[in-house]
Amino acid sequence: MSENLERIKCLIIGSGPAGYTAAIYAARADMKPVVYTGMEPGGQLTTTTEVDNFPGYPEGIDGPQMMVDLQKQAERFGTEVRIGMVTKVKFSEKEGGVHKAQIDNKEWVEANSVIISTGASAKYLGLPSEQRLRGGGVSACAVCDGFFYKGQDVAIVGGGDTACEEATYLANICSKVTMLVRKGEMRASMAMQHRVKNTKNIDLRYFTEIDEVLGDQVVEGLRMVNNQTQEKEEIKITGLFIAIGHKPNTDIFKGILTMDDAGYVITQGKSTKTNMPGVFASGDVQDNEYRQAVTAAGTGCMAALDAERYMARTDMIETNEPLAQAD
Repeated sequence: MSENLERIKCLIIGSGPAGYTAAIYAARADMKPVVYTGMEPGGQLTTTTEVDNFPGYPEGIDGPQMMVDLQKQAERFGTEVRIGMVTKVKFSEKEGGVHKAQIDNKEWVEANSVIISTGASAKYLGLPSEQRLRGGGVSACAVCDGFFYKGQDVAIVGGGDTACEEATYLANICSKVTMLVRKGEMRASMAMQHRVKNTKNIDLRYFTEIDEVLGDQVVEGLRMVNNQTQEKEEIKITGLFIAIGHKPNTDIFKGILTMDDAGYVITQGKSTKTNMPGVFASGDVQDNEYRQAVTAAGTGCMAALDAERYMARTDMIETNEPLAQAD
């Protein structure tokens, strides 16, 4: 590894609402942040056609355009946005230590503080028709997109607490919700199961999976299959919601940062501090509860403030060892 590495005051990993909000605050604090965008510049919102629940957009806004706006705002204050992916890290375990990050499996950079905003990826079924219609009626967030299907028939896939919660949310605004559960029972808590079963306009289908999502440009229907009898049935719907879980994008931090069983980074108290001094986490990478753009942006602000206070306290004292790294 070269001894003459580029030194960054504040390295931000990820370019969703959390990353760009952190960049805005860090740049205004003269921390000269550098953002590495990751594989999906702009994060999950780039796959959302309409964002209607982010404050400040009374008429709503196209998801990709919103992320362009956030990037421009961050750059306006001096943020440097780089296309690239952090593929390996070595975090200092000492207060005031210098962290290292490898970019695209090639060169390394150093950083006095790091804000992790790599987000979480929604799990999908992997069907070609499902992937083709993402953004055209297939969604992984009922709270985000359910409003657009008010008074219409929709379907949801999943049997956990999140699926039950989103099914009942949709039932309040949609005419009918068909809920597909792959097994003969739900894994959700009994309270959530009772809520679903007591909601009249939820059609609960056990042992049922998707054979194909129907429609050319937008979702027009669903072909379901009973995995016990192999009997198929088609229904007309305009929206399909996948609620089978999320995977936090934390693989490169395993063995370094403290995480829960699902892989979400654990932060200390009400802060964004991780178990490594000078390393902070914001957005969906540490939030398995809300997973909204506005809450991600809020924690991005918190992370920048935490990083600024850390930098002021340590005065960038250089302590290079030991470095923690993944196996």
